[in-house]
Amino acid sequence: MSVLQSLVAAHRRGAPVGLYSVCCSHEQVLLAAMQVARRHDTVLLIEATSNQVDQFGGYTGMTPAQFRAFVLELARAQDFPAERLVLGGDHLGPNAWQKQPAAEAMAHARELIAAYASAGFHKIHLDCSMSCADDPTPLPDEIVAARSAELARIAERSAAEAGWPPPVYVIGTEVPVPGGESSLGGGVQVTRPEAAARTLEIHRQAFAAPDLAPAWERVIAMVVQPGVDFDHSDVQHYDPAAARALSAFILTQPRLVYEAHSTDYQTEAGLRALVRDHFAILKVGPAATFALREALFALAAIEDELVPQAERSRLPDVLDRCMVERPASWRQHYHGDEARLRLLRRYALSDRCRYYWGEPAVRDAVDRLVDNLRRYGLPSILLRQFLPEQQRALEAGDVAAEPLALVRHKVAACLGEYARACAGTFENETSSDTILSKG
Repeated sequence: MSVLQSLVAAHRRGAPVGLYSVCCSHEQVLLAAMQVARRHDTVLLIEATSNQVDQFGGYTGMTPAQFRAFVLELARAQDFPAERLVLGGDHLGPNAWQKQPAAEAMAHARELIAAYASAGFHKIHLDCSMSCADDPTPLPDEIVAARSAELARIAERSAAEAGWPPPVYVIGTEVPVPGGESSLGGGVQVTRPEAAARTLEIHRQAFAAPDLAPAWERVIAMVVQPGVDFDHSDVQHYDPAAARALSAFILTQPRLVYEAHSTDYQTEAGLRALVRDHFAILKVGPAATFALREALFALAAIEDELVPQAERSRLPDVLDRCMVERPASWRQHYHGDEARLRLLRRYALSDRCRYYWGEPAVRDAVDRLVDNLRRYGLPSILLRQFLPEQQRALEAGDVAAEPLALVRHKVAACLGEYARACAGTFENETSSDTILSKG
């Protein structure tokens, strides 16, 4: 039994514990996540999404094996214990190729799942919920389940051939849009218990083949909609009463919990309520990079007060110019006149600017910002104005007066809410060290 199975089992025995999943590839966010996991004594689950990391490199330029090496190197540099770290793959399926015919998209999906499993990603979210170019819309549950079972079979074989422990799986057809909705409109609806039951039964049938029976026993969670989401400017907060029937249903199913996507920007009390109500795996991504952007923009405002104009990084302007020049990652999501688009590019909760931190011009601007503030210093009066929480932490001796340390502190404040909501110490029969090392 892996550490994730043990954690889920503890929750099902009545322990008020859960698991938060950091879906991000930014170095500073991951370093902050390691600080939070150490401080709160939690397992750290880091998940790469199918558009971030794939067999072709994704938007990060990293394959699954390269992403694993990247994360482990960060952990080694921080002396973060490998036994507390688990890697997962999010939305693994034909998502990135859904504009192609199903045969082509699923061929890519098979390669994708093999690459993740071969690289030692232990938690696999099977997401075949999207229609491909020649598929009906919406895609029938039977097709979703059959494709998921096909990918699970590949993951089983690939992990075994590479010498990794067998993966654990997350299934589900009511999967929120990655990165939040374009518009909440009238709000999102809570999954009906009968829909959850149908999803579960159809997947159980799809996994009924003898070679998939062991994989079915390692399905730990199902993605449903508990009634939480966000769009560019609004958040739909968790309403326990609306999710009461759905919460009760999972207790009729052995060993399973729910996985809640798009929990970004929920209150800490809401996160605790979600865990209590068996939405025990909480996914967070854009909220963490939103906090990163907030911190960097605050530092840029401090820079504007200190540094001669010709020497400034102009980070916000550089980022926006890069987004305008390369609009593929936001054009289909943001709408309005130019003033509205500029506002959304910089400040939207969906945080599409997270796709641009790796652009050379943006990286150079961040480096220049950090170098400038290291040379000119960080006056407390400006920290009080632009980063007041970090100034209080600095006064308390909880953070260093160093630009990137302040950035990580800002991100950690976001992730700390998740860690506290999921707080608990878990006894596991198999150390997660065996998940990251084959020995």
